[in-house]
Amino acid sequence: MRPRTLGILGGGQLAQMLALAALPLGVRVRVLEPDPEAPARLCAEHLCAPYTDPVGLDTLAGCDAVTLEFENVPVEALDALRGRVPVRPGAGLLARSKHRAHEKRALREVGAGTAPFVAIETQGDLVGALAEVGGQGLLKTAELGYDGKGQARVTSEGELRRAWDDLGRVPCVLEGFVTFTREVSLAVARTAAGELAFGPLVENVHRGGILRTSVFPARSPQGTEARARDLARRVAEGWGLEGLITLEFFELPNGDLLVNEVAPRVHNSGHLTQDGGGVSQFEAQVRAVLGLPLSDWRPLLPCAMVNYVGVTGPGGEAQEPDWEGIDALPGTHVHLYHKGGGAGRKLGHVNLVAPDKQALRERLTALEARIP
Repeated sequence: MRPRTLGILGGGQLAQMLALAALPLGVRVRVLEPDPEAPARLCAEHLCAPYTDPVGLDTLAGCDAVTLEFENVPVEALDALRGRVPVRPGAGLLARSKHRAHEKRALREVGAGTAPFVAIETQGDLVGALAEVGGQGLLKTAELGYDGKGQARVTSEGELRRAWDDLGRVPCVLEGFVTFTREVSLAVARTAAGELAFGPLVENVHRGGILRTSVFPARSPQGTEARARDLARRVAEGWGLEGLITLEFFELPNGDLLVNEVAPRVHNSGHLTQDGGGVSQFEAQVRAVLGLPLSDWRPLLPCAMVNYVGVTGPGGEAQEPDWEGIDALPGTHVHLYHKGGGAGRKLGHVNLVAPDKQALRERLTALEARIP
């Protein structure tokens, strides 16, 4: 392979793992990230500057292509790179995925179902909104919210008004509650030439708004993965994807799938592909962005992931898991991000691999007991 250089907007743990996947392919990585302690600095050239820094953006413009590890990229940065280097996914897709109302409308346009929703931009939009979505729901900021932040559960008109005040009266989306059997996710990658590949259907469990565990294979009925792939294909082709996106779904009791969110990047739920055998989601994104040959990245063995999120004790001290004990459990693979601690901050994850589904569930129970 000829030498290539990949630029990444952002230098956190996702950029770190993208860089680690790129290196064996002969790809060098540059990250533009203002944090001097960025995790990706350990395995990539670190341009320590604001995302809108002209010199840093000029350096990224010299790469073969640029991708990203987070969706809230400043518009100014994208404008500065436009026409100088391929940015994948592109600005149009990012604009859809970073705004919840725009995202849901765009999903419906390509035939993907979503939860009922109402866009809230003015005080007048609050009138009748709760009844329109079924009488109870989640009010979420249209932009910037993640991991359970920027949202509030509401069950009355009074709660809705107070929640909008508490969120700063910024543009929001009111989503109706959906009765679902489980949450699942699936990623899709697409090259600029239109070549498609898919990740596995993964079952997810959240705790406190943050992903706790992901398991492959999902316990979904036969045919669910095929439906998820069809919806992912519609979104990828309809939105003109170049790169990789991850779709999070609600699986309904009747087997239908509703798209909850779309992440224009690799996703926490896909981390298990690092150790389940075969291609990882990180290699898939690198390949898609640079136009290298693609293939599906379904794990070869049952596997799971448990997130390690920062926890503090009664006195404010950080509480760390027993890493030596975890490392000694059968089938575990520890991935730490080299980040400073903090309550609610993602600091690492542990992947787990087993020879069969029963063994995986037993090992997962033992592993979860060791991670707060």
